[in-house]
Amino acid sequence: MISVEEALDRILSRVAVLGDERVSLIESLHRVLAEDVESPRDMPPWPASSMDGYALRSADTAAAVPGAPARLRLAGRVPAGAMAERALQPGEAFRIFTGAPLPEGADAVIPQEDVTEEAGALLVPRGVGDGDFVRPRGEDMKRGDRVLERGRVLSAADIGMLATVGKSPVSVIRRPRVGILSTGDELVDLGGHIGPGQIPNSNSYSLIAQVIEAGAEPVSLGIARDRLEDIEARLRWGLACDLVMSSAGVSVGEHDFVKAALARLGAEQHLWLVDMRPGKPIAFSTIPQEGKGALALFALPGNPVSAMVTFELFVRPAILRMAGHSRLHRPTLNARALAPIKNGDPRRGYLRVTLTPDGDSYGARLTGTQSSGVLRSMVTADGLAIVPGQTTIQPGQEVKVIVLRPGL
Repeated sequence: MISVEEALDRILSRVAVLGDERVSLIESLHRVLAEDVESPRDMPPWPASSMDGYALRSADTAAAVPGAPARLRLAGRVPAGAMAERALQPGEAFRIFTGAPLPEGADAVIPQEDVTEEAGALLVPRGVGDGDFVRPRGEDMKRGDRVLERGRVLSAADIGMLATVGKSPVSVIRRPRVGILSTGDELVDLGGHIGPGQIPNSNSYSLIAQVIEAGAEPVSLGIARDRLEDIEARLRWGLACDLVMSSAGVSVGEHDFVKAALARLGAEQHLWLVDMRPGKPIAFSTIPQEGKGALALFALPGNPVSAMVTFELFVRPAILRMAGHSRLHRPTLNARALAPIKNGDPRRGYLRVTLTPDGDSYGARLTGTQSSGVLRSMVTADGLAIVPGQTTIQPGQEVKVIVLRPGL
């Protein structure tokens, strides 16, 4: 067996970033930008009012005090989306609205609630400073500024920026296509009748969901029966994908044919058996593909928890690498054990725990039975506690936890 760290190194060293594609602006959300983006213009392109109020010359209000206001002639109106019809002259004020361009000759704005109108005149009760409530030209960005850089994961604010600079479509790293195959004579898919000795096919759906959460496009390869030819045929269907993963059939039993099927497809195996619990039997292989990078193939264990945990540790980082992300791993935190967290196995344990706020940190507690077949241990888990082999974390001691639940 090899360590989790060595296994991950072997995987990531053989996974490359995919090429780019052009998508619509909204479709680019949460994708990785594949180009630098520069502003083609100043924003705002002219000095603009930041308030509904009145544009004026600050010098005309210099002597204004309560009880002796400056009196300015109302001479125009500038709504948003229009320009002033003429320049502002000394002793004048223009009604102006938020976002409207400042008239030539004006250097400040006073909010509407700070003044009064009287017989066609504006009464200003105080001096107004040069630049008050004015957004200067280019305050947000100047022409030629780099506003977004290649490799950035696009957020909602970034989408607004791309719209501001008129960037649509957008060049982003291609979304990985991931083939998902379940194997086993005992599996029955949704809508089927579960007979004696059979179980529902849950792995396909939990893995599809994990693929979607990782930002990739899932491709279902269905269920392969425990026959070498069937497994090989379905894996072959996935050769057009960027990554393929199967669950079950990767151990050493009489009906475990996945590795043999991969060998028939010309796959080169880079690892098998990792020093971890759950999920020791996991194989990673690649198949060279003409004209593009190698196809990555993961053979995951069949038990539901083992499949999900090995996906988190190995497949998810590979998918993120392909999609151009630089942050490949879930966040971790140090939590305080609220009850004993025991790993009686010699392998390193990735044990399912709940996390409870505990002052400025969290307290961790096992979700219950840690059997790799108990899917409910993942349903209730907030994270995976990393516990060395033959170790018990005692109450009050710290344990490192991989955070699975968003928001923690």
